[in-house]
Amino acid sequence: MKVLIIDDNEDIRFTVSEICDFAGWTPVTAGNGFEGAELFKSEKPDLVVVDYHMPMLDGMETIEQIRKTDRKVPIIVLTVDERQEIADEFLAIGATDFALKPIKAPDLIARIKVNLRIAQLLKIESGLAEDNVKGISGATQKLIIEFMKQQGEPLTIEEITEGVELAYQTVHRYLMNMVREGRVITVCDYGKVGRPKNRYRLV
Repeated sequence: MKVLIIDDNEDIRFTVSEICDFAGWTPVTAGNGFEGAELFKSEKPDLVVVDYHMPMLDGMETIEQIRKTDRKVPIIVLTVDERQEIADEFLAIGATDFALKPIKAPDLIARIKVNLRIAQLLKIESGLAEDNVKGISGATQKLIIEFMKQQGEPLTIEEITEGVELAYQTVHRYLMNMVREGRVITVCDYGKVGRPKNRYRLV
């Protein structure tokens, strides 16, 4: 498996490359979005890790360029920004997941593994193409639904995030989409202490 790492910070490129080497994936690196988009065409990686904040082409513009070449390759965004609205913008243009900085090796390895698994699902079940909603993948949605079915009880976003090993922002977007579609309902858990928590249950 080949992983393309696009980041203007040399230390981060080195760190992510070392993590990929350790996990048994072949790293290919680019120092900016232009170089990354061109390398993507020649190297045809199985997954892309891209930084949000870069000069010239930022992460969003880089993803838009890559999506002109390939609509399905998993793209993980490296970011320090945890705002849901930023995550929604990235997912809408074609990102598939997020990894927060500072990078933690176990977290990044888990993110890459689950996104490679989702990519395999998409290849095996070609009927799970992109949903009608921009930034929603049928394969990712299926992964979340299957986990919720296995648990058989209402779950918080944090519990689902931990179970499927996707980023909180990614799970949030998919759950909100399924709530809008009427496939998931919100259950308010008042508990005994603290503020009430929202839990989510399949209909």
